[in-house]
This record gives sequence, structure tokens and C-alpha cells, in this order.
Amino acid sequence: MRKESANLWKLVEPYVVDAGLELVELQFGREPEGQMLRLYIDFPEAANQNVTLDSQSVDEAGERRVGFDECERVSRDVSAALDVADVIKVQYRLEVSSPGMERPLRKERDFQRFSGQKARIRTEDAIDGRRNFSGVLLEAQGGVVDIDCDGVRCRVPIEAITKAHLVPDWDLALSKPRKDTRNNVAKHGRRAS
Repeated sequence: MRKESANLWKLVEPYVVDAGLELVELQFGREPEGQMLRLYIDFPEAANQNVTLDSQSVDEAGERRVGFDECERVSRDVSAALDVADVIKVQYRLEVSSPGMERPLRKERDFQRFSGQKARIRTEDAIDGRRNFSGVLLEAQGGVVDIDCDGVRCRVPIEAITKAHLVPDWDLALSKPRKDTRNNVAKHGRRAS
């Protein structure tokens, strides 16, 4: 992670945690519309263990889903903190979103939590002659992710991973009646002074 993004992560994460959520991913960079700070938030795994099924923000698997209210709260709190800290010196937009079906994976506990699901992993440098790994997550421990790539067990050090995300089972997703599969997003902007 670039130093600038790492510093933003340290500033932003406490506000996400205060909202009872976890910061899944932070992206900061130039896009066609200008500078963008994008945060992906989710309920921690522990929050999903005591879910009541009558809750509006529960999916078919019984896991809590981040809704607009959570995105709005985090967006408001983070926007205020960024204004006070004044760490971004250019005009930018802040977007807070649920991670969606292609949830980014960063930490060892992310890979553990989604063991048994399909994922894609990309590394900076080649490992055993390859940089792209696609398959079923087997386990993660000791800083290494094991992924089954077409029957071959590949071991990928987490520190070597530049990008990883879940791969949804689109056949299954499209066969179920859908409520609203779009990410819930809250946006704020700031003008440079």
C-alpha cells in the first residue's frame, strides 16, 4: 500500500470501527472525474454470528449487509475528520460503499472468513511462474493463502498480493429472486481551499 493510502487508512479506520464496522478496502487516486477516495465497509464477521433473520439488512445467507444508513454515517464522520486533519490538499470526492459481491480481500482473516469460496489473486512478482491465481480459497495461516487453482494447490504469501477479491457464482446469483444487488453508496465532496 502506498504511504499516502496507508496514512489515510490510519486516519479513517477508527471512524469506521466506531460505527461498528470494518474497513475492507481504501482506494485513493485519480479518476476521470478527478481525485477519488473510496472506502469499502462491512460488518465484521463477529457481528454476523448473532444476526436476527427479521432484520432488513440481512441477506439470504443470514449475514448482515451494509445499508445506506451505515454508509451515510461513515461518510459524514470521515468527511468531517478529513476536513479537520486537512491531509488531502486537492479537491476530491469521498465515496463510502458496501464491498459488493466481488468483495476485496486484504487481511489473513478475510481469506479465512471466505474459505471455500472462489477468489482471484494477483501478485506483484511471479510465484512459481505465475502472477494470477483463480480458484477456491482453501485456508490462510501464517501469512500464506492456499488456493486451489484447477486441482493444483498454490501457496501465495499475503504480503506478495497486490489485489484479491471474491468471484461471485453468477449462475447462483442470477437464479435467485433479487432485491437490490447494487452497492449502497454515500458520497461527499470537498473543494480545495
